[in-house]
Amino acid sequence: MAEVQALLESIQTRFGNLVQSAVITHNEITLEVAKENLLEICTQLRDEPDFRFEMLMDVCGVDYRDYGISEWEQSEEATLEGFSRGVQKRTDQKSTWDKPRFAVVYHLLSITHNHRVRLRTFATEETPVIPSVISIWKSANWFEREAFDLFGIFFEGHPDLRRLLTDYGFIGHPFRKDFPLIGTVEMRYSAKDKRVIYEPVSIKPRTLVPKSIPKDNRYQSIEGQKHE
Repeated sequence: MAEVQALLESIQTRFGNLVQSAVITHNEITLEVAKENLLEICTQLRDEPDFRFEMLMDVCGVDYRDYGISEWEQSEEATLEGFSRGVQKRTDQKSTWDKPRFAVVYHLLSITHNHRVRLRTFATEETPVIPSVISIWKSANWFEREAFDLFGIFFEGHPDLRRLLTDYGFIGHPFRKDFPLIGTVEMRYSAKDKRVIYEPVSIKPRTLVPKSIPKDNRYQSIEGQKHE
């Protein structure tokens, strides 16, 4: 913990107001930076001897729409037994999130010093745009394509920003909170047309809430403890 605290103080001394916030959670540093300063900070974190974050381990998008709102109030007893069972639908909750909806998170590793740092930056526009870090870490290529595909976050300066996981004709971004869980289309092979065809989704939306807890040998010990 002392080593992590020393690294945090070193980062704060070096970058000053360029870092909007810095916290230690679970013995790991999380820095929040404005996207306008992202490339400068990332370059220095990679190149300066005190930091040497040579590896970009991951880039992921985040959608904070309705952050902190739970649709269902859960049964505490069921949750403790390994089940998350909704017992009452909530309708009066409001999100307290006061930051932009979309963020990009970067996980950095220093092989030289065996340190880890997490960076988070927000996209302030309705159509989220973040500078690409591919010029700093080549490994950002497919990570940024994945975030673009699943969240619709554009990375300015990326040389080949195409979808990575969804189909060529896919419409929308499936990890956005307002994207329907059942999707919008379904695909199947048509023997008549001898090709894959797309059709409107035929599944009816439903709440995945178990009505009863099934008997399972894995939970016999829990039931025995209750009777004791």
